[in-house]
Parts: sequence; C-alpha cells; structure tokens
Amino acid sequence: MLHMSGKMAAAACALVLGCGGIEAAAASIGGPLNLADEGMFFVGGKPVASKFPGVSPAGPVQPGTVTVNQMYVHYRIPASRSSATPIVLVHGGGLSGMSYETTPDGREGWATYLVRKGHAVYVVDTPGRGRSGFDSTAINEAKAEAKVSGLPASVLMVTGELAWPLFRFGPSRGTAYFDTQFPVEEFSKFAAQGVPFAEAMLEGGGMGTAPPALAALLDDIGPAIIVVHSLAGQFADALVGLRPGLVKAVVNIEGAQSVVPTDAQIAAYKGVPVLELFGDHLEAPVFTGRPRYEARKAVVERINRLEGGTASLVRLPDAGLKGNSHMMMQDKNNLEVADFILSWIADKVR
Repeated sequence: MLHMSGKMAAAACALVLGCGGIEAAAASIGGPLNLADEGMFFVGGKPVASKFPGVSPAGPVQPGTVTVNQMYVHYRIPASRSSATPIVLVHGGGLSGMSYETTPDGREGWATYLVRKGHAVYVVDTPGRGRSGFDSTAINEAKAEAKVSGLPASVLMVTGELAWPLFRFGPSRGTAYFDTQFPVEEFSKFAAQGVPFAEAMLEGGGMGTAPPALAALLDDIGPAIIVVHSLAGQFADALVGLRPGLVKAVVNIEGAQSVVPTDAQIAAYKGVPVLELFGDHLEAPVFTGRPRYEARKAVVERINRLEGGTASLVRLPDAGLKGNSHMMMQDKNNLEVADFILSWIADKVR
C-alpha cells in the first residue's frame, strides 16, 4: 500500500510523463515515466523566535517566529513497483538533491532511473541547502547592531578551482584524467548546481540537523534504503543509530568520515547491509581519495566484527567500471553504476 501522510497528500499529484508537448523533458529523463504519484513536502522543522527577521520593502519586520531545520523532500512513486522498499537519495556537501536529477550534459539521473526500475524514490535537500532554507537571524543582527559574534566562522562555497581536483575530474581545473567518466565539457553547468553550506547558520550544523530530519522522513514513509554521498556519509552512521529498525540498507558513496561513529552507532548496523562505494583515481592528493577510503574501510571492518554485520567496500574499477569520479551519479556511465547498486540491493535487501 502506498503510504500517504497528510503532508504528502496535500502536495501529491498523479501524472504520466511522455504526453504531447513535453518530449524534451521526457528525453532528459530517458523517456516516458509512468507514475502512480509524485509530490513534494517538508519534514522536521521547529519554530524559533527571531529578534531580527529582517527588513521588508515596508520597513523592519517586528520580532516573531520562524521555522528552521526543515527538510525538503521530492518523491516519485512508480505505477508498477518491483520493490516495496523505497530509496532515499541524500546529496553531498555544497550540493542539493539536484545531484540525482538530470546530469550536467542532460542525461537521465538516478532519481528517475531508479523509479523506472520499480522503486519509490525520495530526493531530499538537507536542512540549510537548496529549498530547505536556513536561519538568517545572525546575519540580520550583525547588520543591525554591528555584532558579528553570532555569525559562523564561515559559510563555505566550493570554487571551481577546488571542485575539479576534489571531485577527481582531473589534477587541476581544465585538465581532465584521460579516462574520466565525468562530462567535463559541461563543467559550468555542474558548477551552477553548487550552493553555499548554509547549514552553518543552523544550530548544530549539518550533523545536528540532517540526521534528525532524515529520521523524521523515515518515521513518515517507513523502512527505506538510504543512499548517501560524500559529506552525507557520516549522516548515515548517525541515522542508523537513531532509527536502526527503519534503515533497510545503506549505500555510502565516498562518504565523509570527519565524525567517527560511536560504538553504539556501529552496533546499530547489525542486520543492516552496507555498501561502501568508491570511484577511480583514489591516489589523487585530495581528501576524497585514499584518506576517505581508508577511513570508511575502518568503519566497514568495525561493522563486520559485529555478529550479523554485513558491510562491503568496493572500488568501481575492481568491478569493471573505470574512470568514475566523486560524482559517479553524474558520470557518463552513471546508469551502469546505478545498475551495480540495484544488483547489490536485489541481493542484500529482503
């Protein structure tokens, strides 16, 4: 049965893509997509008092209540489902759910491809990113009272010069690896997807807001497979600790490990299949390469020491998929990578 909360029902719409007049849109998602339901909603969020909500065209706004920590969710339910277990796609640092939509060069992304393969799919913008918003109180206060003590140390924006080597498209901007699968010719369109790390404006930052919001989503939709990327890798460790009974499996794509999971979080992985997936060129001198691989390898080893722990660490070149970047969901062989993940899910998730 399709789960429909009040929030979802209010936003839901049923449609079949591929009707007359939308051929271009259908082409960008790989052809007609038959949906039972599609919609958008928010989970989490809490009201907080703001003494500095800002200035409108009519003048200063009086102190009042604003909502923070909410998470935007876009879901698609296929008309014919091959699995009762939905997939939740969680983007990485400096990005939004767009990572999983169409690729920079206009090919189909995982969000619709996984639906096409029979899974309900939920794509999120974590708190502070994209359509999820952030708390601008500290900015307004700093402007109004020349008081900067409430501002974060920084709100990072990833430059093109940083992104190119960090995401392992090549050694430096404009120079690609000879075998790269990333569509470097459309780098400017990828760069346009970048958003500031505005979760820095929220109390607790990403680690303090994203895992609780993801837990609220699972409370709403039920058990799900969680796919996390890069900075969100450590969100999975926290989420499994918060909702071990609702996480059916974790696919962790080149996950960050700046926060080492606790023993309790590792213990919560018991019975939860885990795939830790890495692309190519891990020897590049960037922290998304070998250092991150070794850090997630240590997590895999801890999980596998559990009775009932099942975690795999896979480099795509070892599986015959070569040249993949940190953005494997947008690489030219992104659907082959998706098929590899789907095959793992079919084998591990019951």
